[in-house]
Amino acid sequence: MTETSEAPLVDTLISADRLLTGPAGQQLTDAAVLVRGDRIVAVGGRDELRQQARAGSDEQHHSDATLLPGLINTHLHLVADASRDPFGAFRTSTPEAVFEAMADRALQALDAGVTTIRDLGDGHGLAFALRNEIASGTRPGPRILAAGTPLTPPDGHCWFLGGVVEGPDAIRARIRELADAGADVIKVMAGGGQTTPGGASPWESQFTLDELRLIVAEAGAVGLPVAAHAHGTQTITDCVAAGVRTIEHCGWRGGSGKPDRRDDVARRMAAAGIYAGDTTPPNWPAFAARIPFPPGHRLGDQLPWMDSLGVPIIIGTDSGMPGAVFNDFVSALEMYTELGFPNDRILQFATANAADALGLSAVTGCLAAGLAADLLVVDGDPLTDLQTLRRPRLVMARGRIHHSSAQQSEEETTADV
Repeated sequence: MTETSEAPLVDTLISADRLLTGPAGQQLTDAAVLVRGDRIVAVGGRDELRQQARAGSDEQHHSDATLLPGLINTHLHLVADASRDPFGAFRTSTPEAVFEAMADRALQALDAGVTTIRDLGDGHGLAFALRNEIASGTRPGPRILAAGTPLTPPDGHCWFLGGVVEGPDAIRARIRELADAGADVIKVMAGGGQTTPGGASPWESQFTLDELRLIVAEAGAVGLPVAAHAHGTQTITDCVAAGVRTIEHCGWRGGSGKPDRRDDVARRMAAAGIYAGDTTPPNWPAFAARIPFPPGHRLGDQLPWMDSLGVPIIIGTDSGMPGAVFNDFVSALEMYTELGFPNDRILQFATANAADALGLSAVTGCLAAGLAADLLVVDGDPLTDLQTLRRPRLVMARGRIHHSSAQQSEEETTADV
């Protein structure tokens, strides 16, 4: 069983040997975070903050450990179960059973230190309901941003989720419907995908440029950004021209999946502040082994290229898709080490960058006064070894200390001894 404590009524002072505030290169030593309720009150030296804490505060120091912002997974699907038929249970089970399974998957993400997730493909509005229960404190879990049902054409990618639209009037109506239901973002299947037999290939576009512009305009009218599913280069080009907020997968592939990178489009993407939403699954080595890359190419090698042109990057795992589990965000981050990114920038992609892309920079993503108390304490130093992220000592989401089932088992074993 996994549970989360109620938000503390007293101040909590959490300190560690080193503190990473979020942006790459910013590090404090022998530092602390002062938490009051669900907010960070102050960040600074441990002795200084001890003086600011109210009487009766709870103080905990973690030696040989690092305190950093909670991680943010920007792309997953709670309604899918990571099996070979990821949406099979969704189609055949009751909504009540699917909802409970989704809640468990959200907790798996929290177990791994992920305090915010963005769900980019739902059915029946279940992600909205789960988000609301967690936000109200009636159910434990990470912060959820939810797109609801993604827009797709007839027989298009993931049509079975219920988001089929055809023509401008249907597009407008569906976006208003999603906004009224409480969507945080509009998801559009701008290109095809692999999990819809008989549909468009991942390299094919499913919407015209004019339709994408309409989607961005209608979403903007109700105050929502657009996340676009796009593997193919032409689809990416149209999404940049339409002005979406994030381009998910962003694989830069031409016909038959061949690499087709366009510097001019990437520069326009960078200038517009459009984020590349990478979706490297936790099982990426096995995934890469199945893909017939042309000589000189490998999984993810478009990422250093985009980075060199100034395209901002965020990281998701596409959890819920076959083999993409919910409790192993670290494995997805490890690919960036293989690609030559330094650890401090990888952590920035998964915290401060992600918060900015999701419109949450005033809420989370960094350790700063006034932001939500989304904290992670891990053994060792993730700046030298990302494996330390696999050893969380503390996960705090909006001021609530989360106890994973693994932590509880360890505590019970220690108590028995």
